[in-house]
Amino acid sequence: MEFVRTDGKNEDFIENCRLLDEDLDRRVGKQIKRDKYQKYNQLDEIQEAIVVYEGNKAVGGGAIRRYDAETIELKRVFVHNEYQGQGIGSRLVQILIDWAIELGYQRMILETGELLAESCAVYQKLGFQVIPNYGPYVNMPESLCMARDL
Repeated sequence: MEFVRTDGKNEDFIENCRLLDEDLDRRVGKQIKRDKYQKYNQLDEIQEAIVVYEGNKAVGGGAIRRYDAETIELKRVFVHNEYQGQGIGSRLVQILIDWAIELGYQRMILETGELLAESCAVYQKLGFQVIPNYGPYVNMPESLCMARDL
């Protein structure tokens, strides 16, 4: 596996985000109206993204985005279904954590959902803890926000 740094304009990253949205629609779309999240997942503000490749095939990706001077937000993490369960997601998030530290951030935050148990388990394994919902997610009870110090 190769983890390649890029940005939100990368075609493979954009496609990975499209697949993430499809997966979320399939998994939680019947219970959660996901269209309200769309404006918080725009890729034009993503300066730091990673695409995971096996050979020439993109199999996953994720990003970090500045939240404030000390805090960075983990965004759009997804590993294609056939590659899940192999530790790729954990490795990807750890690489994004390391990149955030390299950039000088002190804290990382993220938004997920309790319905996404596998994602929650990965984040907890990597030291994230549940926090009160922040920013746009304050009034979204289906959201689960997490953070960890860097």
